[in-house]
Amino acid sequence: MALQQKGMHGTWVSRWTFIMAATGSAVGLGNMWKFPYVAGSNGGGAFVLMYLACILLIGVPVMMAEVMIGRHGRKSPINSMRDAVDDSGADPRWGYVGWMGVAAGMLILSFYAVIAGWALDYIFEVASGNLIGVNGASAGAVFDQLLNDPGRLVLWQTVFMLLCVGVVVGGVKRGLGVAVEILMPLLFVMMLILLGFAVVKGNFSAAWAFLFSFNFEALSWRAVLEAMGQAFFTLSIGMGAIMAYGAYMPQNANIGKTILVVAFFDSSVAIISGLIIFSIVFATQGVEPSAGPGLMFISLPVAFGAMPGGVLIGSIFFVLVSIAAWSSAISLLEPCVAWLIETKNMGRITANLLLAGFAWLLGLGSVFSFNIWSEYKLAGFTFFDFLDFLTANIMLPLSGLMIALFVGFVMKEEAVNAELEGTPSLVAEFWRTTLRYIAPVAIAAVFVMGIYDKFLS
Repeated sequence: MALQQKGMHGTWVSRWTFIMAATGSAVGLGNMWKFPYVAGSNGGGAFVLMYLACILLIGVPVMMAEVMIGRHGRKSPINSMRDAVDDSGADPRWGYVGWMGVAAGMLILSFYAVIAGWALDYIFEVASGNLIGVNGASAGAVFDQLLNDPGRLVLWQTVFMLLCVGVVVGGVKRGLGVAVEILMPLLFVMMLILLGFAVVKGNFSAAWAFLFSFNFEALSWRAVLEAMGQAFFTLSIGMGAIMAYGAYMPQNANIGKTILVVAFFDSSVAIISGLIIFSIVFATQGVEPSAGPGLMFISLPVAFGAMPGGVLIGSIFFVLVSIAAWSSAISLLEPCVAWLIETKNMGRITANLLLAGFAWLLGLGSVFSFNIWSEYKLAGFTFFDFLDFLTANIMLPLSGLMIALFVGFVMKEEAVNAELEGTPSLVAEFWRTTLRYIAPVAIAAVFVMGIYDKFLS
C-alpha cells in the first residue's frame, strides 16, 4: 500500500512549524514546576545526565514511533492507528491504543485547563501589586483563597478553554500553525528576558549549584526511575497529541533529526526554567524551594514580591507559564477534533465547541475538588486526584508501552522503512533496538512504580 502524502487536514507549512508545534505540546507546566525540583533533589547534574540519557533511550524512540504512525496514516490518532493495524494484518485490538491516547488527552485537558486558569489569574494577581512584601503564610492564604472560590476558578477555566478553541478552530495552517509560530518564539524570548533578570538580580550561582552539582550519592535507583518517568512524560507521549501532529508532518522531513531537535528544545526549557526559578527563590531570604503548586504559586510570589522589579518580572513569568500551558492544551484538543471531522463529517467549529464543552463540563469536577467537593473521596482520591492518577499512572504509560511494542514488533516493516527514509542504517538499527528492548522495560518500570507508590508503599 502506498503511503498517503496528504491528509484531509493538510500539513504543516514546514518542518520547523512541526518542531514548534511538537515543542509547544511537550513544553508544559511539568517542565517548570516538576523537573527543576526533582533534578535538584536527586543529585543535581548527575540526575540531569541520567534524564538526558533516558530522553535518548526512551523518549525519543517512542516519540519517533508515535510520529511514524501519524504520518503513515495522515489521519487522527484513532484512524491512523486503525489503518496501521489493518496494513500490518495485526489483531484489531491494537487499534484500541489510538482510542486510549485520545481519551487520555481529553481527560488531561479537562483538569489541565483548571490549573492553567490559576496561572492566568496570577498574571493579574502579581501585576496588581497585591503580593509585594508578602511572606509564605500570606502567599499561601492568597492561593488558598483562589482554590476556595469555585466561581473564580470556573471563570479562568472558561477563559483558557476559549483560548484553546480560538486556535484549534482555525485548522492546521491558519490556527495551530500560526499560533505555534507566534507563541513558541514569544516563549523563548520571555525565557531569555527572565534568565537575564535571574543572572543580574537573582542568586544564579546557588541555582546552578542546586541543578548541576554532581552528587552521585543522591542518585539512587529511585532517582533513576524518576528520570525515566520524567523523560517519558515530558515529551507528551501516549496522549495522541504527537501522533496527530505527526499526521501533518511534511513527508520529506527526517523524523529522527526532527524529534531530536524537539527533545533538545524541551529539555532546554526545563533546565532554563530551573535556573530562572531557583535563582529568584534562592535570592529571597526565608523562601525554600518546593515542588508542584507550592513552588509556582507560593514560593515564587513571595520572591517576586521581595525583589526590585518583581511585579513586572512576576507578571511576565506567569504569562510565560500560561503560554506554555496554552501551547500544550491545543495539542490535546486537536486529536479528537480531527476524529470527529473524519468520522462524523462534522464541521471544525462544531467539533471544537462540542469537545471543549465536554472537557469544560468534566473540568468542573476538578474545580469542585478544591472546595465544595474536597471532602468527597473514593479510595483516597478526590475527583481531580483520580483523573490525574488514571491518566499519568495508567493510561499514558500503557499507551506509550503499546506504541513501542506495536511499531517495534508488529507494524509492517515496509511502512516503517518508508518513514525512516534518509536515516543512516546504523542510526535506524539503534532506534529499533532501543524501541524494542530498552523503552518497553523502562516504561513498564515507570508504570509499576506509579502503582506501587499509590497503593503499596
